Amino acid sequence: MLRRVLAVVGAVGGAVLLSGCGPEVLPLAGVTVGGDGSPRVLVRPCGDATYTAPALAAWSGSREDEPGEDETDTTVWERDGEWSGDAEFPLFSPPAAWDAEPRGEQRLLAGHTYEFAFHAHTDDQVNGAVTFTGADLAKLKPGRVWADERVMSAKEFEERTERAC
Repeated sequence: MLRRVLAVVGAVGGAVLLSGCGPEVLPLAGVTVGGDGSPRVLVRPCGDATYTAPALAAWSGSREDEPGEDETDTTVWERDGEWSGDAEFPLFSPPAAWDAEPRGEQRLLAGHTYEFAFHAHTDDQVNGAVTFTGADLAKLKPGRVWADERVMSAKEFEERTERAC
């Protein structure tokens, strides 16, 4: 979903030169678990910045098996529109105001990877995303957050999002 795109920009003497281009993905989203052990999404956009198209996608396999744009994934829910401000909500129940469009299984599936992502509504195209598996969530206890491919304290997550902006 949110991966950097590499383009071949030239070849010199058999050497291929590559250039990376794509929106910067910042650690502005995370997942945690509630007191009952259910997964929750944390959205932390930069200040009062707006964001669009929050979505939860899933695919069978590991992070590296992420389907290409022309391949099938399992979009769990998505929403068009523009939003602002911090949010925290159950993974499979986005805020009612978002009027999200649910599809497919609304539960964690074994052997699947999940990605929550949103897109900035500014010229610099900063995005927020978090990719995780059920095994990653199993490592979490209340007060801990999965973000930036690892477990951290809630305080560290909040500090990282502030620094990223």
